[in-house]
Amino acid sequence: MSDISADLGTGRASVGAVLDYAWTAGEFTATDAMASTAITRSTAIEALATLVGAGILTELPNARAAGAYRAGRPARRFTLCPDLGVVAGIDAGDTHLAVTIADLLDTSLAHRRVDLDPEQTPDERRATILQHLEQSLADAGRTRESLLSICVGVAAPVDRDGTSPPHRQGFWERTNPALATALSDWAPVVEVKNDALLAAVAEGSLGAAVGCRDYVALLAGERFGGGVVVDGHLLHGAHGGVGEGVVFDHIIGVGSAFGLSYAVQDEVRAAVTSDEIDWRGPVGRLSDGARIDPRVVLVAAAEGDPDAVLVCSRVGEKLARIVGVLGSMYDPARVIVCGAIAESIQPVITAARAMLPAQMHLPAPDLLASSLGAEVVSLGAVATARRAARERAVPLLAERRLATV
Repeated sequence: MSDISADLGTGRASVGAVLDYAWTAGEFTATDAMASTAITRSTAIEALATLVGAGILTELPNARAAGAYRAGRPARRFTLCPDLGVVAGIDAGDTHLAVTIADLLDTSLAHRRVDLDPEQTPDERRATILQHLEQSLADAGRTRESLLSICVGVAAPVDRDGTSPPHRQGFWERTNPALATALSDWAPVVEVKNDALLAAVAEGSLGAAVGCRDYVALLAGERFGGGVVVDGHLLHGAHGGVGEGVVFDHIIGVGSAFGLSYAVQDEVRAAVTSDEIDWRGPVGRLSDGARIDPRVVLVAAAEGDPDAVLVCSRVGEKLARIVGVLGSMYDPARVIVCGAIAESIQPVITAARAMLPAQMHLPAPDLLASSLGAEVVSLGAVATARRAARERAVPLLAERRLATV
């Protein structure tokens, strides 16, 4: 239940109960609220009147006025006010930025995605993020004053205060350039979280982990990072480091926290150098470029190209080792490969599944590709911002307004 009654006395507990109910009810009547909150009809009506008076709920035209009621006294209908405010979900990756402005229930109002220069200084990166947040609000026809909560996902461990620990090469400080402080006056609630943790939120609410209590969402495109859920709880750690990919620098057969996009490129070049792949073939010719698009190789493997299949088998072995480590540490029922690369990663997953049992003593987890694509972190950020608005920002708004009622 909301904490409205904490500052306003137990007599307002019914207001918090009705507000909690309103989040998932859509349009509802006093009878609906009474049945779902176990309060009396008179108490429900009083709570509804209070919330309407405070501008938290709005009363809809009755059924007769809407042309849907023919006889008897029509029931009064209520819903959350549509103009309570909006939330922002931000995916601030190493090389990209995505900003989503959304309402409190189920609609995205604006979304923009741009490339970021990984050589930006922390100050430049912070300014870029704030600029695109401002522009996204304008795209949605909203202002800073309408923001109730913000959630930002970054490619770094993040503690409960939104701060990342120091990194030897300064990477974490650059990817999270004091964003919690920079955004503190933009909204009543601001949260900065690890991007893989937000991917786990998205998978658990919208994706391949719905209904699963033990899983790892593995961001695997540019760098490895795992969002870990055990017994239905997101694991965090003292510094937000649970699932941090730097561990794979020390795993034989993996050797790096760089993700599957780089692994595909490395295996193509290694196979050409060792003459396992003819450099004149469709896959071999890719090694002439400065960068190999991994999707070209993955699509070729799905179509049966033997050179691409060889590469995917080698990358699959690396993925099996990674999942073996995660499986042995956290005992998940599922490991979900997330990010843009998941859209074409199936040939690697197929190869990894065959090798995975040899990497573990525990039963191997189901290894799956996410269906949420490149926006998985954005989706998790929006879901987290909406939850923060529901549990913290709107109750605070209601407390302020009810204090004057």
